[in-house]
Order: sequence, then structure tokens, then C-alpha cells
Amino acid sequence: MAAKKQESNNKSKKRKQNPDAKTNTYSSFSKRPKPVSSKPENKQEKKPFKPFKKQNLGKLKSQSGEEKNTPLSKRERRLHAKELTEARKKRRKQHYTLEQELARLWEKMRQRNIVKEERSKIIAEAILKMKGKIPEIASSHVSSRVLQTCVKYCTQAERDIVFDELKPHFLTFATNKYAIHLVMKMLDNASKKQLAEFISSLRGHAASLLRHTVGSVVIEHAYQLGNATQKQELLMELYSTELQLFKDLSSMKESRLSDVISKLNLQKGSVLRHMASVIQPILEKGIVDHSIIHRVLIEYLSIAGKTSAAEIIQQLSGPLLVRMIHTRDGSRIGILCVKHGSAKERKKIVKGLKGTVGKTAHFQYGSLVLACIVSTIDDTKLVTKAVIRELQSILKELVLDKNGRRPLLQLLNPNCTRYFSPDEMASLSLSISSLNAMGELEVNSETKSLKDEESSDKDNNGREVTMAKPDGSTSPETLQLIEGGKKDPSIRRQELLVGSGLAESLIDICIENAEELLRSNFGKEVIYEVATGGSGGILQETLGDKMNTLHEAIASLAAESKFEESDKDHVLENFHSSRTIRKLVMESSMFATTLWKKALKGKCEQWTQGHSSKVICAFLESSDAKISKLAKEELQPLIDRGILKLPEKKQPANK
Repeated sequence: MAAKKQESNNKSKKRKQNPDAKTNTYSSFSKRPKPVSSKPENKQEKKPFKPFKKQNLGKLKSQSGEEKNTPLSKRERRLHAKELTEARKKRRKQHYTLEQELARLWEKMRQRNIVKEERSKIIAEAILKMKGKIPEIASSHVSSRVLQTCVKYCTQAERDIVFDELKPHFLTFATNKYAIHLVMKMLDNASKKQLAEFISSLRGHAASLLRHTVGSVVIEHAYQLGNATQKQELLMELYSTELQLFKDLSSMKESRLSDVISKLNLQKGSVLRHMASVIQPILEKGIVDHSIIHRVLIEYLSIAGKTSAAEIIQQLSGPLLVRMIHTRDGSRIGILCVKHGSAKERKKIVKGLKGTVGKTAHFQYGSLVLACIVSTIDDTKLVTKAVIRELQSILKELVLDKNGRRPLLQLLNPNCTRYFSPDEMASLSLSISSLNAMGELEVNSETKSLKDEESSDKDNNGREVTMAKPDGSTSPETLQLIEGGKKDPSIRRQELLVGSGLAESLIDICIENAEELLRSNFGKEVIYEVATGGSGGILQETLGDKMNTLHEAIASLAAESKFEESDKDHVLENFHSSRTIRKLVMESSMFATTLWKKALKGKCEQWTQGHSSKVICAFLESSDAKISKLAKEELQPLIDRGILKLPEKKQPANK
């Protein structure tokens, strides 16, 4: 420690001696005391060193050419730097001055409150300035925006001028991050002839552009705007080299790849190899958002063998699939991946949906994938945690949404044609022919993924259902019951709907918002399914008390006075609610009894006109003799007096 202190003291002494050594370079080495007059001289010598840099920065030339050492202000330095930047840009950019002029015109033409004639004049001036130079300036982020505005508001003749200049350079601009917006704007405003010319210019380049992050957007935009023949022309190039080389072969009426192969006698192996060479780079780069790619994948899976199809499913299972299920073909790919994927791949798909389930449920095609997941995947614990919990958090919003309610309706009443169109039912029943034979191999993977599950459960009727053993050995009865070794649908449905607590939350939502749901075009179907107990009465056994509370809530709405002052129609006179209540009366004896005793008994005469008469007649049309007997005593006199009229076809028989 003492040595360190001594070294530090020596260093400090040396530092103190350095300035003296510099200042005394021209003085004598004698030890005489310095005169007093020498001090100001030293100060004068030091002064030039301090502002040395500032003086250099502040040198300005006067009019006579002499340099002045006055310092620049901040504003002057900023203007000087701006001048230098402008000078550099002029040297670097050929049309920099033109771009500046166009930017000033653009600020005027893009205003919303500008007069149409004035805008036309400004656009004409801008196009005149750009004429002959459009391909050179279209890649600039400034002039590209000017051109887009011009194309949007200009006349057809002016638009033709721009199109003709850009035509030879479309492929180059299709991969430019600025010019692509101009190309898409041109396509949006193009005539039929111009669109056909553009699509024909893409011939032979569709596959390479689809592999490009920017270029794929142009191909997708052209695919969306084209007619059926033009779409087929773009697709055929991706199917086979023969179809790419010979234009006549691609102009065919057949849209399915299997039909094209059989008609032209193409070799299936060469088609698969060519499509694989197109698809693989696209999947590796993750460019899977476009509907044209979804179409190609669907066609590939329709002819692919077991190995090729399994590889594609393995690649897509996960976050990539979430970006695909917003289109019709993309949702079909998602359904096929859920159906034919292994337990590990299904787990990746469900985990990939985490955080996006609510958004996916609101899409027309995304809701189909969720409906497939809740009716296919056996790992109900995983589905409950990743899917059902997210649905529960926005349950009221989903119940009132056209698409959001469909996963819920799939659990309440599976594969009901009232809630799914024929095309959607066809999508849900899709399968890959080459992978259908692999059903037996899935027994092991499906059963091993179900941890802590009992080997036997009981369904709603008390019947024992035995799951496949972990070693894959199953009895003939089990295989017949669970269809290839998968969990019984009734058990899966019971675990997801009742076991997860979704059904209880659903009934609570229906009780709290009974009037709103009954009047809603979409919510009425959910409250109907819940009030009837779901298909097979799945809610009746465990949630019977809550269902009775729901019946009471609906009946209390019907019991409100008809003449009560309100802007809304009475629930018995509203179009949607009256038909829903009528269906409930005919389907549920419990609800019919509650409604009669609480709302209609002794008051039927005031409900014999309009939509409410359908509810009254439903008691006599009910298949349950007890319900018709309950109401007949009061309703028959009204029929005899001609106050209440029954439908002719459904009029009850005479006594």
C-alpha cells in the first residue's frame, strides 16, 4: 500500500511539472524568480489555443474575398449543412430537382378539399413534367407516391400514358419496395385489356416472384383481380413445366389438378417434383399469407403420396398455419392438418393459436378451423387451456357474432346444417386420400398424448367406453366405437363443454342477456341451443337447475305487459324472439310449461294477432300431448270464435 501511494504522489508531481515545462521552453534555466511583467505575456500566449477550433469553423469570406473569423450562429450552421446536403443529393440523384417540384405539386393534389378541376390541372402538369422519365423516377419513395395519386385521379388517357411507359418494366418494379405500390395502384385502376396484358407479362415468372417477399404481393393482387381464366393461367404455371411452356395447354376449363393430369396424360411424378420445387422455397421463407399459395398447396395435397403429404403437414403445423386460415383454401389446409397430423403436430397447431383464438373465431374461415379442433383433438386438457379459456374471456362478444358463435354451436349441436352451409360442411369433412390408411397408426400417438386420463369413462347414457391401450392393442368393439382408436365424440364433447366450465359460463351469459340474445339474429340460435340443453341433452344432467333459471328469465320477459310504453317491441311480437320462443315451446316441454304458467295462462286472447299468435299456436302443435292438453282448454274457445287461426296443414284433429 505504501509503495502504491508513493507511485501516485510521483505521478501527481510529474503532472504538475508538465505545464511549467511547456510555458518555460524559451526561458532560461536559471532558478531566479520570474519578473512580474512576464505573467501577462504568458496569458496572451495561451489565448489563441482555446478558441482555435471555433475560429476555424467560423471563417467566412467577405465580399472583398478576405476571411472573417466571426463564429456562425446555430441557424447559419444549419442552413449551411442543408445546402451541403442538397448539393450532395443533386450530384447523386439524376432527377432530384424534378422530384422536388413533383413533391410540391403532390402536396396540392392530394388535399381532400381541393376543387376537381384544379386537381386535374395539377395532375396534368405533373404528368407532363414526368413524361418520358416515369420508369426512371418510379422507384423513388417520393415520386412513387406522386404517381399513385396521379393514377388515382387522372383521366383514362393520362393513365394509358403512364401504363405504356411502365409496361416494359413491370417485372422490375414488382420486386421494388416503393414501386410495388404504384404497380398495385395501376392494377386497381387498369382496364380489362391492361389487366390481361399485365398477367400475360407475368408468364414464366410467377414461381420466382412468389418466392420474393415483395413480388409475391403483386402476384396475389393480380390473382385476386383476375377472372377464372386468368387465375387458371397463373396456377397452371406452378403445376408443371409443360403447362408453363405451352400456352394452349393452360387454357383449359378443368380447374382441378387431378382432372388436368388425366386429360393431358401428364406424368404424376414429374408434376409432384415440379410442385415440390416451387412450394419448398416458399414454405422455407414463410411466405404463406397468399390465397394463390393456399390453392397450390390444396392441389398438391390432393395428389401427393403419404410421405410428401406428411412432410407438408409437418412443415405447416405451428405458427405458419395461423397465417393461412383466413382464406377458404387456407382453412381447408388447417382442417386437413388437424385431422391428419400426429399428436405432436396437433399440439403445435393449438399452441400456435395461443393469443389469437378470439381474433380467429371472428373470421368466417378461422371459425371453421376452431370448430374442427374442438371436434377432433383428443387432448381436451390442452384444448381447454389454449382455446376454451380464450373463448370464455370474450363469450358475450362471440355469442352475438355471426362467425364467433360457431365453435360454441359445434359443441352444443355438432355438425348441424342450420349453422354451417353445404360448402362449410364439405370443408369439415375433407380428408387426404393417401393418409386415410394411416388411421391405425395414430392410435399410439393419440393415446400416449393423453396423460393422466382414465382408461375407461362413461358417456351420458351410462355406457362404458374403453380407450385404446398404450401398446396399441384394442378390442374389436372399441375400434368400432371410437372409429380408428380416437376418443369417443360424446366424451370429448362432455369434457370440453361441461368439464371445462364453458357450459356454465354460457348459461350465465344467456340469463344475464336473455332479451338481447332473443332479439339478435345470431344470438337467438345460441340461446335456443342452451335452453334446449344441447344435442342429446348434454347440459340437462349436470346443469338442470341453471337451465330452469334460464327458462324463468325468458318467461319473465314474455310476462311483461303488452301495453307498457317502450320503443322496443314485446318479445312475443318481435320477429326473431317470437320465432325462437315458438321453437322452444315445440322442443322443450319444461320451457313450455314454465312459459304457460308464468306468462300466458289467462292472457292468450291479447296475443292472438301478429307474430305472437305463432307462439300461442305452438302449444297446440307440440308433439307432447301434455303441453297441448295444458293449453287446449283456453285456446279452443278462441279458435271456435275465429279469433285464433291455426295453420291449415298443422290444424289439430277434431275431438
